[in-house]
Amino acid sequence: MIAPQDHIYEKERLEALESYSILDSLPEEDYNSLTAIAAEICGTPISLVSLLDHERQWFKSSFGLDVSETPKEYAFCAHAINEEEDIFIIQDSRTDERFHDNPLVIDEPKVIFYAGVPLCTPEGLPLGTLCVIDHKPRLLSQGQIKSLKALSHQVMNLLQLRKTNRQLKLTLQDLEEKNDELERFAYIAAHDLKSPLNNISTTTEVFSEGYASILDEDGRMLIGFISKAASQLKGLVDGLLAYSKSDSILKEKGTKIDIKSLQKDILGLFAYDNSVSIDIISELEYITTNRTAIDQILINLVGNAIKYNDKENTEVTIEVVGHDEDYTFTVVDNGPGIPDGEQHKIFQIFKVLAPKDRFGESGNGIGLATVKRITEKMGGTISIESEKGQGCKFIFNLKKTGHPTEELQMAK
Repeated sequence: MIAPQDHIYEKERLEALESYSILDSLPEEDYNSLTAIAAEICGTPISLVSLLDHERQWFKSSFGLDVSETPKEYAFCAHAINEEEDIFIIQDSRTDERFHDNPLVIDEPKVIFYAGVPLCTPEGLPLGTLCVIDHKPRLLSQGQIKSLKALSHQVMNLLQLRKTNRQLKLTLQDLEEKNDELERFAYIAAHDLKSPLNNISTTTEVFSEGYASILDEDGRMLIGFISKAASQLKGLVDGLLAYSKSDSILKEKGTKIDIKSLQKDILGLFAYDNSVSIDIISELEYITTNRTAIDQILINLVGNAIKYNDKENTEVTIEVVGHDEDYTFTVVDNGPGIPDGEQHKIFQIFKVLAPKDRFGESGNGIGLATVKRITEKMGGTISIESEKGQGCKFIFNLKKTGHPTEELQMAK
């Protein structure tokens, strides 16, 4: 017997094999199907997907063989990966000096006939073989050889798919970890900024009231700039905190919400402006969902409808429709609308379309991003329908939560 030599690029080959994370994995039907087909096509009792590490050949799939691995020094496949040909065939191992006294030839499984096609990476490094084995000498037709090569390509496709999926999962995990870290940083930074910002706002207010008589016009203007900047920054910080806390909002359980009570609460928040009318239209008496989440969404949408409205009287209509598994909410306003080419930007964080609202304040581009985040985290979607000068219609749906007995009740 002549033991196989290591591949000329053995170090790189083993590193490539390791990158697939396939060794010692559980059996999989896809691989087993391919070895069964290979054995059927070639008329052999045994077919294997054999992978070679530094000291053994391990079988990802073994049709007709009950062992999971054998020593590398006995492996026909270890010879096959060193050949330049794309298939390695031994018609009768008993007449070949490399194998005639090999324990796998003398004893079970009595490998007399062997044909193996290397499983090569895109870089040309062989990981192992797809092989067929018989206990007696035989020949393969050109059609059988062609089919065996085609099946080997399918095995390699499965391995590549496994590797790609693994890399994708690792990338997603890394992105999630970085996103979590970024959100924690944003929350901590925003939280730590609130106290000094409140101090600045309070100090400027006290300073403005207590020393207004001894300040000249320029001094009063500078104090106004400081107060306005602090207010804008405080709004940004509050927005970041709301965005960061959106995940914790979703942990709250669904509650039974009276539609009339919801309308009363929304109206109460904007009662300071007599030019605003808000109506909720629904055939439902109750909805069952996350109260904090729906409040956050509606307050943002209604607040934007008011702040960016260009009419003398702001009109907002909220419609709620119940379905078997979710609710559809439609929020319509009579504002200036958003051109079609700008609509894809509105849910992006920090994207601001209008430089100032009707009160002369600058937005921070966090509100609608928070709305989208909450909606999607709750398993829903949100979209906009709008034309310039024709107002906006926001449509979002939320899955029902809570127990079936707490589901909405249809009105009379």
